[in-house]
Amino acid sequence: MKKTIHTTKAPQAIGPYSQAVAAGNMLFISGQIPADPETREIIHEIDAATHQVMKNLEAILNEAGTSFSNVVKTSIFLKDMNDFAVVNEIYASYFTDGSYPARETVQVAKLPADVKIEISMIAQL
Repeated sequence: MKKTIHTTKAPQAIGPYSQAVAAGNMLFISGQIPADPETREIIHEIDAATHQVMKNLEAILNEAGTSFSNVVKTSIFLKDMNDFAVVNEIYASYFTDGSYPARETVQVAKLPADVKIEISMIAQL
């Protein structure tokens, strides 16, 4: 069984995709960019941008009834790998139980809205 997850506490999808889809006991969250869910303003400073992405992801996790402690896989896309240390420190701070998911971090040529960071997640429900 498949269920679409939607919350107004994260940016609305800007294309033909869902914020997240629950399938069985798994949650697949689409890549989140540093957009304020209320104003749609894009945040450009990498530290504030990373926090906004993580808050957007948290809102979707919460809407689905789960949390960062149940995340099993993340994919981080960076415009500049020189931002890795800052992103890594902020990202780690959201996993308060010390149980980190599997992950890859890659530098890409360009992201939607020319943002500096995008993160997607897979979690257990």
